[in-house]
Amino acid sequence: MSGRRVVGVTAPAGYGKSTLLAEWATHDPRPIVWVSLDRLDDDPLSLLRALASALSLSRPGHDGLVADMAGPDVSLLGRAAPRLASVLRAGREPILFVIDDLHEVRSPACHDVLGVVAAGIPSGSQLVTASRAEQPHVSRLRAADDAVEIVATDLVLDVAQTMQVWEASRAPVSREVAATVTERTEGWPAGVYLTSLVARHRDPQDLAVTGADPYIADYLQREVFRRLPPAERRFLRRTAVLDVLSAPLCDAVLEEHSSQRRLRRLEAANAFVVPLDSRRELFRYHALFREYLLTELMDTEPEIADTLRLRAADWLEAHGSPEQAVEHLLATPHRDRSVRLVARIAMTSFQAGRIATVGRWLRALGDDEVAGYPPLALLAGYTAGFEGHSLEAERWAAVADAASYDGPLADGPTSFTSARALYRALRCPDGPQQMADDARLALAAEPAWSTWRTTALTLAADALLLVGDVEGATQHLEESVGTANEGNADAFVYGAALLAQLDMDHDRWDDAAQHVKLALETVREHRMGDYPTSALGYAAGARLALRLGDVDVARRRLVQGMRARASCTYAFPSIAVRVRLRLARASWSTGDRIAVRHLLRETDDVILRRPALGVLVEEARELRASVGVETSLLVTGSTGAPLTPAELRLLPYLQTHLTIKEIAGRLYVTRNTASSQIGSIYRKLGVSSRGGAVDRAVTMGLLGS
Repeated sequence: MSGRRVVGVTAPAGYGKSTLLAEWATHDPRPIVWVSLDRLDDDPLSLLRALASALSLSRPGHDGLVADMAGPDVSLLGRAAPRLASVLRAGREPILFVIDDLHEVRSPACHDVLGVVAAGIPSGSQLVTASRAEQPHVSRLRAADDAVEIVATDLVLDVAQTMQVWEASRAPVSREVAATVTERTEGWPAGVYLTSLVARHRDPQDLAVTGADPYIADYLQREVFRRLPPAERRFLRRTAVLDVLSAPLCDAVLEEHSSQRRLRRLEAANAFVVPLDSRRELFRYHALFREYLLTELMDTEPEIADTLRLRAADWLEAHGSPEQAVEHLLATPHRDRSVRLVARIAMTSFQAGRIATVGRWLRALGDDEVAGYPPLALLAGYTAGFEGHSLEAERWAAVADAASYDGPLADGPTSFTSARALYRALRCPDGPQQMADDARLALAAEPAWSTWRTTALTLAADALLLVGDVEGATQHLEESVGTANEGNADAFVYGAALLAQLDMDHDRWDDAAQHVKLALETVREHRMGDYPTSALGYAAGARLALRLGDVDVARRRLVQGMRARASCTYAFPSIAVRVRLRLARASWSTGDRIAVRHLLRETDDVILRRPALGVLVEEARELRASVGVETSLLVTGSTGAPLTPAELRLLPYLQTHLTIKEIAGRLYVTRNTASSQIGSIYRKLGVSSRGGAVDRAVTMGLLGS
């Protein structure tokens, strides 16, 4: 095979791509990392977790790698994918990394992160991908002579190979018949194999085959599927709705108790059932066969398809896999149940750093369905706000404010009224007094055991700080940090960071160190490095490090805070302003005057949209006066200046092979805007190329872990 780092195998169904990869893996002396994708991996987070899981199994010492694949979409490209690439790059032993069924991944965002991971393949190792569709990462790397592609014409069988296939199927054939079959199938491996199965029961001279896709269904129907007993056919047809088959799940879907026996018998009888584990408890259907079975199901029993998926969702939800249950529900018209299950588990996924998954569910449901269930509209607002999409966060706020809902909440505050008050307090659109009123309403509603009481206490404290009531705020924060539980990690970080700042304001440095430690440990544990609340923790950590004289740690915390501030928008204005003022003070202490000017200008932009922020407005004036800077004199794009939030969102795309136009499309901006931002990034980082910008950003900590 080629010595190039990346090899793409691209061909339609039935050309033996997986077989080729399996043969290659058998004869390659390097350790094999194998990933087979399915439709559930068509999501950047799911894809990265699948790749990281396979890699961590083959390389001891990376147990936390899968958990590191978390965060908003921009974090997946800017933090998680480079983290995975760095682990690949650091490997001492060359490997063969195989990704099969890449065509299951269609999202451009998935191909973006895959391109970053591919760049981490070191010399001596290879990434081999198999797909029915075009592989963007291959075509872009081929232009740099760093990839090679194997296509359908490279995989067709000749006469001798046709004879080998037939002999392996226990259907010996003459060279003359093999030549006829090869000609009629045009060397199509699937056609050759299927004709060999049919030849066991018919005269090979009577075979009439073509290379067209409908031939698969025709032969499977007439010569394979119909030969099975009716019960076996029904089993195959109905379980085709499952991505992964297990006996208990199949029993639940079919409402019977014989699935284990059927799966074992099907596995032993033909190549259409593929085991996924060494204990033969998990299986999947061969992709071609499953496609046929699903077509057969919709042709013969369309009325039962949704019932089967609902049964699968019931079983998965009852057995601790609600996220997989959601995937089945989203494929049905039962939107009401989908909405309620997403609403029940969204915050759990959110708190675990899987905010990108929550966003995908919401997009799959659609705005109308989300708006139709007010509790989910609030969750959509939270998600948008934490991803830095301020306009979207405001839109969902308007939906929630206009809505009424009296029912129970599956996972969240005790009532919709309390949940809405918390979201309104976080947004602070009407000043600190209304923020305090909203927080008090939630505090009165949330009992001591409520996960959301932590949020209510923290927001109540923040509101008191906005009006200068430090003593009252401290009491709330101490209760918040003292009683916080695992269900609300972002609120815990928020409260611990605020309390650490108050400790430092009053020379309680030991207490401050403890609260900074709690905040940053929680950020690491929950992989929330790019959440807005985490920026507060980094800012507190920078101030503490400067007090301790550890300039290196202070600079590292500043970089982390500056990076996380990209998601700190006027959607959550108190956090956005506090983060920038704290970062500005720490930057001033390190002598970075340019950063101070930028941060103060960004503060002005937030206050312009949210002018009623109490003492924070005066604090911004005082800081500007004390450091003697005038933000209006700032020169945008000057060398050494910090990247703006917009530039930080664009920066991860410089790792990919996307054109400027394609990057603009990803970010929903014009090409001119993207080009201008890229030029500004180059100037600020002091580089003249994309590669130089990426290297410099990695060195600074703006990309990667």
